[in-house]
Amino acid sequence: MRNPDFDIDFFLSAPLTARIATNGPTVRPVWFLWEEGAFWILTGPWAGLHDRVRADPRVSLVVDVCDLPTGHVRQVIARGSAELVPFDAPRGRRKLARYLGPDESRWDPRFVHYLHDDPRQRGTTWLRLAPASLMARDLSYDPGR
Repeated sequence: MRNPDFDIDFFLSAPLTARIATNGPTVRPVWFLWEEGAFWILTGPWAGLHDRVRADPRVSLVVDVCDLPTGHVRQVIARGSAELVPFDAPRGRRKLARYLGPDESRWDPRFVHYLHDDPRQRGTTWLRLAPASLMARDLSYDPGR
């Protein structure tokens, strides 16, 4: 990976939406957590993503921002083989809090159950992508020109 002009860890700590592509091809938006040099995405047997990764773990993922009024344009592109790993509630809480805020009592009930239900019964798992390649680019420009 080339040295980007910005802090990748800081960029990926923002509550941005990624798009993940699987063989098929299919592309879907996902919430993610960037920890330990990997993207963590909540999934399970209720989601097509789970079955697609089980059949073929090769994925690509992009996280980007494009703010036309300010000219702020950045992107991170990751590729590699994803793995399905057991769900853990502490990581789930960190992921959901970054998108929904720290007060779990204010969360929509659709999200709370991930933290309190038995993940073995629901089949809740993490899709973990430790990228084989990670490319970051700052394509920002001066919009006044």
